[in-house]
Amino acid sequence: MSEKLFKSTAIVSMMTFISRILGFVRDIVIARLFGAGLGADVFFVAFKIPNFLRRLFAEGAFSQAFIPVLAEYRDRGDQDLKDLIASTSGTLATLLFIITVIGVIAAPILIMVFAPGFIDDEYKITLAGNLLKITFPYLFFISLTALAGAILNSFGKFAAPAFTPVFLNLSLIGCAIWLSPHLAEPVTALAWGVFIGGVVQLLFQIPFLIKIGQLPKPRWGWQDSGVQKIIKLMIPAMFGVSVAQINLLLDTLLASFLVTGSISWLYYSDRLVEFPLGIFGIALATVILPSLSKKHASKSKTEFSNTIDWALRWVFIIGTPATIGLIWLAEPLLLSLFQYGEFAPSDAHQASLSLMAYGLGLLAFIFIKVLAPGYYARQDIKTPVKIGIIALVTNMVLNIILMLQFAHVGLALATSLAAMLNAALLYIGLRKLAIYQPRAGWGKFMLQLLIPNISLMLILFWLTPEIKEWVDSTVWQRFSVLFGLISAAMLVYFVMLAIVGIKIKSLLKISN
Repeated sequence: MSEKLFKSTAIVSMMTFISRILGFVRDIVIARLFGAGLGADVFFVAFKIPNFLRRLFAEGAFSQAFIPVLAEYRDRGDQDLKDLIASTSGTLATLLFIITVIGVIAAPILIMVFAPGFIDDEYKITLAGNLLKITFPYLFFISLTALAGAILNSFGKFAAPAFTPVFLNLSLIGCAIWLSPHLAEPVTALAWGVFIGGVVQLLFQIPFLIKIGQLPKPRWGWQDSGVQKIIKLMIPAMFGVSVAQINLLLDTLLASFLVTGSISWLYYSDRLVEFPLGIFGIALATVILPSLSKKHASKSKTEFSNTIDWALRWVFIIGTPATIGLIWLAEPLLLSLFQYGEFAPSDAHQASLSLMAYGLGLLAFIFIKVLAPGYYARQDIKTPVKIGIIALVTNMVLNIILMLQFAHVGLALATSLAAMLNAALLYIGLRKLAIYQPRAGWGKFMLQLLIPNISLMLILFWLTPEIKEWVDSTVWQRFSVLFGLISAAMLVYFVMLAIVGIKIKSLLKISN
């Protein structure tokens, strides 16, 4: 089973890697054309609102509630499964359409709520409202895309859903380059890029649903027992699974009161954290939730625990070097990727400070993605919700305290500290409920990991040029040095893993 999980995780990771690389190209284009100024700040707010709701309703709460119920209905037969999908898709589409219409009409009010710092600037708040009217329908399209992706994932078809975000990146890149020069307000092109990207992503999924025979005609099914079960699980999960996103939204809200550029600095640093989180953390969570749901349905408690154990070991193997790399190479990464055109070296420096703060929480962010499915697969929503409330309140308190002292960096640091608390409480809860029992050898495993990570740090310390050299270098020089640094660090890390006795092949069999 673990070999299959690893293969599925690798497929999702590869597709996500392609998407994230294009995401970086997208952000490079946006940084070059719009920098970290007013237009960029306004767009990031207008995009973050529907994107936040997407993660709250679709990839967050809905997926976590829908997949376990879907696994249950698959055991009942094909007709019951088709009825569930038809009722769920019809009900979800109707509710999303209503929410979208309200969101477009209330766009100016939503901007005041989510970015109150814009209220005193009439131009900023008007532009943000106009952009949100264009970007808000993205919620409708991407939520239905997430429904399609959840169905495909449950049938073991991971590649197509993982590849789908590529189309949003292509749409944004195309609109930024070719549409923005023809508009009176160039940044409006980015909003249209979001809208078009949402439509294309949904259309891309449909042929794959047809291929597996799971595209029944949608119908309104609010009273359907399966839909009611999903709703019952989804309502608390809307909060519990999306605490990290709520924290990031709070960062944007508070950053709107700080100097212009703060929202953009947080955005670009968050994007770099999302790269390893998406490639591995979200990929791993995507794969193990259906697996855990099946094992819970079949009452395989030992295999359930072993799957979590397997995932946690991989988190440490991949997450620890990624954390070190993000923190040490924060400014070189931002200079290499974004410091062109309107994005100044000072912007890269400011964003690097928040990236280091976010980097401290990378392991915790990945842990949450792996530990939360341990509850959701068992249809236990209340426990992670309670933990989420504690983490959210902690984040709000830390936001105020740390923002006053460290501005936008304090907001990022507060998010990381709250994520650490969230992950720790999720882990403690799984242990107390005897859902997860660590397999033998964890102490030896952690000691073995120290040497490869220390070796990685020494290599980076020895080889990384001074910041002035990065600033003065050409784009090709920057990327060449960066590629060389990362390649050398990875080579040393994996060689040292083998030397200390951590064999990757053997880890494929941990959950057997």
